[in-house]
Amino acid sequence: MRILVLGSGAREHAIITALLAEQAGHVITAAPGNAGIAADVETVSLDPTNGALVAEYAIENGIELVIVGPEAPLIAGVADPVRTRGIPVFGPSKAAAQLEGSKAFAKRIMAEAAVPTGRPVYAGTAEEAVAAIDELGAPYVVKADGLAAGKGVLVTEDRQAAIDHATYWLQHGHVVVEEFLDGEEVSLFFLSDGHDVRALSPAQDYKRLGDGDAGPNTGGMGAYSPLPWLADRWESERAFVDEVTDLVALPTVRRLEHEGTPFVGLLYCGLIVTEQGVRVIEFNARFGDPETQVVLPRLATPLSGLMLAAATGQLGGAPAPEFRDQAAVTVVLASEGYPENPQTGRPITGIDAANARDGVSVAHAATGVLDDQLVATGGRVLSVVATGSSFAEARERAYAGLGDITLEGGQFRTDIAAKVTR
Repeated sequence: MRILVLGSGAREHAIITALLAEQAGHVITAAPGNAGIAADVETVSLDPTNGALVAEYAIENGIELVIVGPEAPLIAGVADPVRTRGIPVFGPSKAAAQLEGSKAFAKRIMAEAAVPTGRPVYAGTAEEAVAAIDELGAPYVVKADGLAAGKGVLVTEDRQAAIDHATYWLQHGHVVVEEFLDGEEVSLFFLSDGHDVRALSPAQDYKRLGDGDAGPNTGGMGAYSPLPWLADRWESERAFVDEVTDLVALPTVRRLEHEGTPFVGLLYCGLIVTEQGVRVIEFNARFGDPETQVVLPRLATPLSGLMLAAATGQLGGAPAPEFRDQAAVTVVLASEGYPENPQTGRPITGIDAANARDGVSVAHAATGVLDDQLVATGGRVLSVVATGSSFAEARERAYAGLGDITLEGGQFRTDIAAKVTR
């Protein structure tokens, strides 16, 4: 197939790596891509949020499938004009992408679909936010209603910090104050064609900057898959996935279909396993980063076929995706100062050495080339991904690969997947 992948992060690099691994002769173009992606496939300077431009490029270049990676183009509605031109798109419409773009919209859909989640209280003023914070009590959970680049959610015991967070985000719109849910978090991806869904394998990510979940919230500092501890409460991973399918994914997709806004693409279910059962923390309208980096290397079923089936309404006839019996771990290398003030322009070396290791690959996120030197261009710079026959092996490989790489001031967590190797 001729495939266009929109985006420039490690998630998109991981998707492209999975597509290339099929060895099916795909002709892949990325827009705009990054330095690592450009080493693997053709990249073009194309604004991924400009739907008309993307549609024209796809028509002129015979693109047979457009894959939208990040949330911003989806919220902007890039999929709509492309789909209108008859090109299969893996990514929801602007209307359906509000499942990620608006916490209030997502909560309404969950309520109408009877999907279990934390109780929300909406606030449009500082007074309403303070009242909601006091009503629901500590620990306080305050979320920006719209997109916030992974920085819109605060969970804290500090009442004033919760009020300050709400006050800041009220400048940009509404906030949602939620009931705190306690338990283990799980990320579970579902491919959807607007009516049917197919689940991928669960993963867990690490959102805090520092070891032991210290420091500020980030876009994600690492992840691992599968989740062996799910067997403590379910007979198997499959039993857990089946429950979430029936309780969360299908009701949500069918509710959106009923409203005339079918969700076509990747439904990211951010879940928490509480004593009372599975609850939804949030929905995203695309693959998660860094979870994608550990889910896709284990996928044995061709990703391109699953995506095309979803984009063309044929997912109901597709078998359940199969996964290799191996462990996967990824560790994110971030720039000094991330997330508040990442330092950019610093050289990166050693990636070739890391890629040469058994079971190791590097997914580029914020990288570019300056004066023939690879440099960091943002906060989360790259993900070192490793697979192995056990978590101990995968984890050892990931950190060994990370040890090959140098970035002045670079920071990373040292405890990714530690709890599943004990």
